[in-house]
Amino acid sequence: MNVLSQEERERYLRHLRIPAFGEEGQLKLKSGSVLVVGAGGLGSVVLLYLAAAGVGKLGIVDSDVVELSNLQRQVLHDTENLGAQKTESAFTRLHALNPHVDLQLYPQRFEKENAEQIMQEYSIIMDGTDNFETRFLINDVCVKLKKTYIYGAINQFHGQVSVFDANKGACFHCLYPSMPSDEVIAANQGVGVVGAVPGIIGSIEALECIKILTGIGNPLYGRMILLDGEQMEFKEVQIRKRANCPVCANQ
Repeated sequence: MNVLSQEERERYLRHLRIPAFGEEGQLKLKSGSVLVVGAGGLGSVVLLYLAAAGVGKLGIVDSDVVELSNLQRQVLHDTENLGAQKTESAFTRLHALNPHVDLQLYPQRFEKENAEQIMQEYSIIMDGTDNFETRFLINDVCVKLKKTYIYGAINQFHGQVSVFDANKGACFHCLYPSMPSDEVIAANQGVGVVGAVPGIIGSIEALECIKILTGIGNPLYGRMILLDGEQMEFKEVQIRKRANCPVCANQ
């Protein structure tokens, strides 16, 4: 039977003191498996909070190395890890934070040839990416394998976050019926971002993941939170499932 050790009880004490959470919720986290695609700005925050929370198994996909320009927002890494694989840097930090978590590393590009094989071991897929191609790929495989996709995106002072599950509502393809034009994609490549913005959006992503794993609260199915950090305003918009969606219409 899955149980908490005395050390784990002390580590997760502030979870155990939440009446709706308790030991049952912590054990659900311990048995959870989550894949984080991208160990950059969003992925750093998602991974730190999920590891600290005690999610049992975390997969980390990233083919990049740590660069100096990353450190302004990618708080998982530090100056001593410059030039190291992000997955290795992530392992060092996360294992030091919580050695109880099973960390699986995928130091490779996430693409059509390996996406399904990597994702099949995990129930929730977290978006730490920065491009539409990968997001469409994550979504399509999530629909096929009946996984939950927690989406986040950032740009300058702005961010957005939602949860997609074709069995509970819209998928990412319902929100974006087609790939943006090459001009739009080019305009969004390498854009600036205030370091605290992925901290906010990544924290919301992590909270949604914890809620889904424990069955607590109301996740962002069919809803999207929009952040305007410059004005410090949050807005919520509804996302409806499209009857003619080529990806999820039959789900």
